[in-house]
Amino acid sequence: MDRYSGHKSAGAQLYPTIDPFDQQILHVDGGHQVYFEQCGKADGIPVVVLHGGPGGGCSPSMRRYFDPKIYRVILFDQRGCGRSRPYASVENNTTQDLIKDIEAIRTHLGINQWIVFGGSWGATLALLYAQAFKSAVTHLVLRGVFLMTRTELDWFYGGGAGKFWPEQWKKFTDPIPVDEHHDLIAAYNKRLFCGNVSVETKYGQTWSNWENALASFQTNGRTASMPGPYARAFARIENHYFLNGGFLKSMNEILENTEAISSIPGFVVQGRFDMICPPKSAWDLANCWDNCDLRIVDHAGHAMSEPAISSELVRIMDLIAETIND
Repeated sequence: MDRYSGHKSAGAQLYPTIDPFDQQILHVDGGHQVYFEQCGKADGIPVVVLHGGPGGGCSPSMRRYFDPKIYRVILFDQRGCGRSRPYASVENNTTQDLIKDIEAIRTHLGINQWIVFGGSWGATLALLYAQAFKSAVTHLVLRGVFLMTRTELDWFYGGGAGKFWPEQWKKFTDPIPVDEHHDLIAAYNKRLFCGNVSVETKYGQTWSNWENALASFQTNGRTASMPGPYARAFARIENHYFLNGGFLKSMNEILENTEAISSIPGFVVQGRFDMICPPKSAWDLANCWDNCDLRIVDHAGHAMSEPAISSELVRIMDLIAETIND
C-alpha cells in the first residue's frame, strides 16, 4: 500500500470528448432497460465506468479520462436514471440488480476482463462487483470512496457535514418538521415517494442541492437548482438506496470482504477535503487491501471534475495503459 499526500499531476490533461461508436439498450430483468455506450478504440483495453449517486447517470465528460487511442470505454446509466427506463423507478432496483447488470453488459459485449472505474457510489458499486466477480476485473480505479456504512450516512445526513456548512444544512433541514429531524433520510423518503410529482420534485431539488453544494473544494455553497426531473430521479433513487443501507448484508460488508479483491491492483484517488465522503473511508479501505495505492490529493474535495482529482485519474489510467502494453 503506497500512500502520499499531495497530487503530482501537473500537466496530466483530460482527453478531448469523443462520440460513442456504439449505443445500445440492454433489456434486463425486472422490466428495466439499461442504456450503455462504447467509445474510444473498439479493440482497445476495456474499462467500464460506474457513475455516482446512486441515480446520477453517466455524462460525456466521463469519457475524457481515457486515451481514446488505447481504451475501449463502456459507460452506462444505472437502473432508473439517465437514458435507462423506467425513469426514476426504484422497483427491482437494488445493488444486487446493478451488479448483475454490470456482468450482463460484460457478457453481452464478449469482454473477458476489464478495468472497473468508479467514484463515490460508483466506487461502492465497483468494490462490490469486484468482490462478486473478481476474475473479471484486472484493475480497480476508485475516487471519493464511499463504503455505504452507517457512519458515513450519519456524517452527511445526521449533521456532521452540516457543522461545516450550517447555512446549507439549514436549507436542507428547514423543509422537514423538527420532530422528524432525528431521521432525515426517512423524512425525505416520505415526501419523495408521496405520489405527487410536483411535491416529489420540490423535495428532490432540496435533497440534491444539499449534496451538490458541498461537492467541490472551491465551493462557496451556492449552487443553482438541478432541473426538476433530474433532481427527482436522483433524489428518489439515492434516498431509496440509503434508506435500505445499500441493500448490503451488513454495513461493513465491503471491508469485511477485502480478501476477495486482494489479488486485484487498485488505485484510490481521494480529496483531502472531501465533505461528502471524508478520507477516513479511503484510509480504512487501503489499510485492509494490500494491493491498494492510495493517493490523497491536497486542495481537493469530492467532485471528479476538480482539476487535481481529474489529473490524478488521467495519470493513473495512462500508467495502467503503459503497464499493460509493456
